[in-house]
Amino acid sequence: MIPACPLRSLPRGEAFRLDAEPPIAVFHTEDGEIYAIDDTCTHQDASLADGWLEGCEVECPLHASKFDLRTGQVDAPPAKLPVRTHRVVIEDDTIFVVPSDAPANLPPGVAARCQGAA
Repeated sequence: MIPACPLRSLPRGEAFRLDAEPPIAVFHTEDGEIYAIDDTCTHQDASLADGWLEGCEVECPLHASKFDLRTGQVDAPPAKLPVRTHRVVIEDDTIFVVPSDAPANLPPGVAARCQGAA
């Protein structure tokens, strides 16, 4: 488990970017749910934590692709591949992320950078 941030420091409707390889975005929905997905849009290199959160969906700030935070599935193009989701655990008011073992769906330039860092 990777500690992300205190729950009290992530207001509803906001996101937190967790420096991991690749980065992870943690979202606190207006309904009080916490979700974690890979922070990089699968279409092009853009931070989803900088996107717009509406319900359980985030819109990429670059080309408006939308992703379901619960499943990672694409809800609106131009992205075609889903983002990877991660399990979230909250203990003692701290949000922890349990990284997925599934392969990440990263755009080509980002994938090459991540492989070079590994």
